[in-house]
Amino acid sequence: MKSLADLFASEGLGVLATSSHDGTVNTAVYSRPHVIDQTTLAWGMTEGRTITNIRQNPHASFLFRQGSHGYVGVRITLDLLRIEEEGTMLALVRARTAEVVSPAAAAAVRYVAHFAVKEIRTLV
Repeated sequence: MKSLADLFASEGLGVLATSSHDGTVNTAVYSRPHVIDQTTLAWGMTEGRTITNIRQNPHASFLFRQGSHGYVGVRITLDLLRIEEEGTMLALVRARTAEVVSPAAAAAVRYVAHFAVKEIRTLV
């Protein structure tokens, strides 16, 4: 299997799936993650269902399709490690969001959620 950094080196479409304490599922389009190391990924998050769900249920799944068509990619099972509400990583995520999306989108990022990678499977 490729390194996490190699898996997310190309453009693509990501979907993060979470569920609440009662099992209500939410899916949201997310950018490629910040690769912390070979077992840890992080995403910036706004106030919404995803952050609410992972506070209630620390398990999530991320699907990433590489490129703009086809079925090359991965499905990653995740467990929440921690949520940061301040610090260097949050500043980095906001700066990157401002650059890639917009300053308004960056201002909406309130958290950085760090996840342990539990399993990686191919998309198909």
